[in-house]
Amino acid sequence: MEQDNTDARTPQDPDYEDPAGAAIDPDIKIAKLEADLKQKATSVEALNDRLLRLQAEFENYKKRMARERSEFMKFANEGLILECLPVLDNLERAVATARSSPEAQGVTEGLEIILRLFQATLEKAGVKPIVALEHEFDPNLQQAVAQVGSTDGRDNLVVEEVRKGYLLEGRVLRPSLVKVARAIVPPSEPRVSRVDEGESGNRNL
Repeated sequence: MEQDNTDARTPQDPDYEDPAGAAIDPDIKIAKLEADLKQKATSVEALNDRLLRLQAEFENYKKRMARERSEFMKFANEGLILECLPVLDNLERAVATARSSPEAQGVTEGLEIILRLFQATLEKAGVKPIVALEHEFDPNLQQAVAQVGSTDGRDNLVVEEVRKGYLLEGRVLRPSLVKVARAIVPPSEPRVSRVDEGESGNRNL
């Protein structure tokens, strides 16, 4: 019975003895245990690195999703706001027309209040008008519909705003339609060569 138990032991058992009856060298056992420990430590380190990478990737994913959600919320109403701009244009024209009529003072005041409320509402949504008049033409913000000759030296400046442009959270929602000044250079006077009278006389002689 004792012989059977001895045969069932493996070289990994601390009290293992080979069939010849010789005990395993303790140094070999220690070396094997150290190798196993080193292997397990390497495995744990690899798993820890993988966990850290997955955690970093997940944090980056959350930040990216938060940015995308923020961008979506900023521009979610872009289409609706764009459709409201013609209403704002007409309201501004109505105010300008009412101001030119002294008899419509009450109507003018009412329209101005509505206009200010409308503009404040759009501003809360991130809408701001593009400042173009008397500024240098910027093709990123404005669209030129005509050039106007200028003799006062102004060149590439916006001299008239046909339709006001707007920004939404710093991005062009609708470009301005403008007329741009083009400097006109006056033609130079023709140069007339004059001959000295003495030289002319000599030539006549």
